[in-house]
Amino acid sequence: MENLPDCPKCRCEYVYSDGTVLICPECGHEFQEGETQEKVYKDANGNVLVDGDTVLVIQDLKVKGASSIKKGTKVKNIRLIEPEDGVHDIACKIPGFGFMYLKTSVVKKV
Repeated sequence: MENLPDCPKCRCEYVYSDGTVLICPECGHEFQEGETQEKVYKDANGNVLVDGDTVLVIQDLKVKGASSIKKGTKVKNIRLIEPEDGVHDIACKIPGFGFMYLKTSVVKKV
């Protein structure tokens, strides 16, 4: 049996080859074998971020319909995601505020 990589989109292990492309039967994602590299997320200072890191917000963030998030707010246990809107790639829960998406460019690793 071939040693094919897992699907980069849904992590399914049942990927099969269709000649030149690899196909995931669960989500239908088609990809080349070289495209399986994971994205590296970096904070505003260039430090590599991973799931579960603690970060600080480095600038005041205005939020529609709510109070702003102040510079220096500590956010624990972040989750790195593939951005649906192409911009916000951190999912987190901010103390006293709730669940929110952030950009890696507005945080620094603690």
